Order: sequence, then structure tokens, then C-alpha cells
Amino acid sequence: MSTAEQRVWAHLPEGTREALAKLPGTDLQTLLLSVARARAATVKPADLMRRWREDRFVRPAACDPRAVAAVEARIWQLLPAEFDGVELSPVVPLGTCSAVAPVSQNRIVATIRGSEVLSDASNALAVEAARRRVGGGEVHVAASHRNLRAQDFGAGRSAHFRLFTLVSSARDGGSGATEARLLVLHLGFWQRVLAELVPGVASRLHVTVMDSPVVRERFHDTVLPALTGAAAAVPVVEDPGRERGRGYYTNAALRITADDGTQVVELGDGGFTTWTGRLMNDAKERCLVSCLATERLAVLAAF
Repeated sequence: MSTAEQRVWAHLPEGTREALAKLPGTDLQTLLLSVARARAATVKPADLMRRWREDRFVRPAACDPRAVAAVEARIWQLLPAEFDGVELSPVVPLGTCSAVAPVSQNRIVATIRGSEVLSDASNALAVEAARRRVGGGEVHVAASHRNLRAQDFGAGRSAHFRLFTLVSSARDGGSGATEARLLVLHLGFWQRVLAELVPGVASRLHVTVMDSPVVRERFHDTVLPALTGAAAAVPVVEDPGRERGRGYYTNAALRITADDGTQVVELGDGGFTTWTGRLMNDAKERCLVSCLATERLAVLAAF
């Protein structure tokens, strides 16, 4: 237990932790709801105003929603026909991230009803993709959603932000062919988005192959040759020095950046994961996720 947890339990009667741990889920939920109801009854208007000013979880975002909506509307128009749009719920089952990825539950805002506020749309879309994959055939899904994270991103940074997210899940075809096809699909889409929405900005797609010689071969002989043409104004470059994301992503990871002339802005991230494979208990499943921060893009776009 953390120091904070030890301090809290030390103030409660002996055996409280064990008793609560043994409660059935519905009984624990009933108990927590009654506590929340009692605490809510003590909230005064002045308390609410103070929380609104001080609590980073509830403060509105600083973006112009009209600009973000315009950017997202155009991204939806550019989305390939293979992708189905999904309107995700604001909450997902408890453990949606930590059950399949090396993510601490401390970074996620849990509810008292056995759920958690959506913190990463890619995890939620992976669950939906796995559900659809049971029926056979490849699955490609996309969502535009506000994500809420519990970790502190630093002064002036919001705890919540909008991401346009893609998830693709397919059966391994061998020789890296499936990975190459999914990379072409995702990278080609982000090329078109950046080329159209920020044509005057130096944007790049960085790809890091992680410990997979066959995927590295397909990246050079299949992926790179496929990503040419008008959208090649947004180059795809190999980034072998990247270490961030190892252990989270497998086979290959990608990063989306834009240089506005004053600084390099991180717009998005992604890579192959084991999520649908773990959800379906099938190691032959291949899952590629990628996302782009639409609020950051809206600042650069001419909208």
C-alpha cells in the first residue's frame, strides 16, 4: 500500500479493510452510494464554486469548441470506408485499461458503480473490436471522444482532452503482411488528415519498429512504398531511437508531430498492442491503435 493508503486505514477500526474487501460488489456499491449521498448533502453553493475554480478534473477545456468541431467534422469525412464510427459511453467497465495494458489504476478516475470514466478511447474501442471480431472478419472502428486522466500533466494542463482514435483488429496472416496492411491504413489516413488540415505546417509521421525483423522488412518493402503520392507531403520517417512505449506497444509504434515554426507539437501516438488478443484469448490477433489530439490540431488548422 502507498503511504496515503496506510494513513487512511490507520484511522479506521481494525478489520475494516478486510470487512470491506469481503462485501459483495452490490453491497459495496450500496455502501459507497450512501456515503456519497451523505457527503453531497453537505455541499454548499460556495463549496461548489471553489471546486469549480480549483479542481482540474471539472474545469472546462480552454479550446474553442467551434474550431474543434470543424476539425473533427472534416476528419470524419476523410475517414476510410473500412472504419465504423462508434459513439462511446462516458464510462467503461472498471479495469478497462489496467486489465489489458500496463497502466496503473491510479491514473484513472473510478466511479462507485463498478465503472471508470473513459481515460483512453483506444482501450474502449479495443473491447468493442474484440466483441465484433467474434463474428469473424476484420474490424476497424473509430471514435472522437473526451478522455479524462487522473495523473497531473503539469501547471496549466487540462486533465481532460479530445482524441480522434482508430483501432483495427485482424487475424495474423504471417510474414508481417497483416501488420503492414494495418500500418498503411492508419498512416495513410493520418497523412491525408495532416495534408489537408495543416498544409502549411511541417508535419511528420514517425514509425519505430520494435524487435521484429519481419515487421521491419515489411515497413521498408511494403509500407513506405505504399505511402506515396499527394499525401506524401507529410513524410513517414523511421525513428529507431524511440524508447517510450516499449512494453506498452509491440512490433511497431508511431508518433505524429507538427512543427509550427516555433516548436514541435506532439499531435498523436499509437502502435500495435496485445489487447484484442488478450480479450479474445488468441495470440494470433493483431491490433493497431492510433490517435490524434484534435484540440491541438485545431490550434494549427486554418478554421
